[in-house]
Amino acid sequence: MKQFLLAGAGLALALAATPSGAQDSANPVGPSAQGDVSVTIYNNNLALVQDVRQLAIAQGVSRIEFPDVSAQIRAETLSFAAPGAAIIEQNFDYDLLSPDKLMEKAVGQVVTIVRTNPATGAETREQARVLAVNGGVVLQIGSRIEVLRDDGLPVRVIFDKVPPNLRAKPTLSVKVDSDRAGTRPASIRYLTPGLGWNADYVALFDSKAGRIDVQGWVTLTNNSGTTYTNANTLLVAGAVNQNGGGYPPYARPQYAPVRPSMVKAGTETANRERLGDFYLYPIAQRTTIATNQTKQVSFLDVQGVAAQATYEFVNGWLSGNNEPQSAASVVKFSTSKQGGLGDALPAGTVRFYMKDAAGAPQFIGENGIGHTPMGSSLALKTGDAFDVKVKATVEQRQRLSDSKWRTTMRYELTNAKPDAVTVDLVQSGLDWWWADTRITAESMKSERKDANATVWHVPVAANGSATVTATFETRY
Repeated sequence: MKQFLLAGAGLALALAATPSGAQDSANPVGPSAQGDVSVTIYNNNLALVQDVRQLAIAQGVSRIEFPDVSAQIRAETLSFAAPGAAIIEQNFDYDLLSPDKLMEKAVGQVVTIVRTNPATGAETREQARVLAVNGGVVLQIGSRIEVLRDDGLPVRVIFDKVPPNLRAKPTLSVKVDSDRAGTRPASIRYLTPGLGWNADYVALFDSKAGRIDVQGWVTLTNNSGTTYTNANTLLVAGAVNQNGGGYPPYARPQYAPVRPSMVKAGTETANRERLGDFYLYPIAQRTTIATNQTKQVSFLDVQGVAAQATYEFVNGWLSGNNEPQSAASVVKFSTSKQGGLGDALPAGTVRFYMKDAAGAPQFIGENGIGHTPMGSSLALKTGDAFDVKVKATVEQRQRLSDSKWRTTMRYELTNAKPDAVTVDLVQSGLDWWWADTRITAESMKSERKDANATVWHVPVAANGSATVTATFETRY
């Protein structure tokens, strides 16, 4: 009698040989049944799978099975096509073969219990009826009731067959009506969650030379429960709208930036294929996307792009700090064709490295970007500066009337670095609670970023300091 072990350790489950036409108990998994597979993967936990298989279809009404479909297939999105065949109905069998499921389906049935004497190796066999599997397996063996436990002793259960409603693989079955018999291409197309991708960027920054080298990687993750073998893979940079909208909590993008990273949106068209309003990033060669796997493929490699190390400090609504605060370290660069990365950047995470005195690259921080058109200007925070500090102080706050206040601010900037720096000093919160806040006096000219913030570009000498003062009037 052939036996297929499903679980090791003390308690094992086995299947006796099955009759012809049933699942192969010697190898119920087998090789992939997929055909010519194409997978289109979007950013928002969604993929389109297209699978063309050569199948023998009988004349008249028959049932065709498609094993190795996604375990998370959205069955309502299925499209089936085969020459001369029309679909009547479809079923998706997702009750997958496992030791627990096998025991559940055996309730009321007779199985064989095999025990091995650890001292002698001798086996004893008993017929047992499975009574229940609620929190444990309850058996009736002759006139006694016994609980089957996985207590480390060599015990296994033998089943005669796999129940017909249990599958080793997620399986789609289609009932069709064919006008002829014969082998022909049969294609299925469906949507599935569980597949997603985002971009990861490795940036080597040389601050003295003002240059940056950037490698872009597609990071593809498959949690759909199925392997896609030798698939033609296409990645779509964008989140297509789905009925119900939004990202499920587990699929929310990890690249959502904490602070705005795009200073200016680009107006250049990247040299890539587009699909509607999305850019396409095809993987050059067919690849196998294994289940529970993360795969990375290179799509960008640019050397010597102009970049600048800068500093930024954002003060909240007209308030002061008890002690000096670190300015943010920011790297600025462009995605333009001339002097930039020269490509549209799909959303992802940019990780920055810088060489130490020995020439070894060291990690200095990371930040996220959204989908970025070519020609955009980026300013990405990498961390908090050790030597560049800012202290904001409220020198005076006066109530001029019931709806008008005057606030005088002083900002003290210090630089302990041996090189001069420029700090983008941002005063935010100027439209807080629908208030109208204006600058009536300032020690150096500011630049209004938007209704909520203004910025001073403050040069600070090496091992030096600088002071900016400003008076604000707020009307409610």
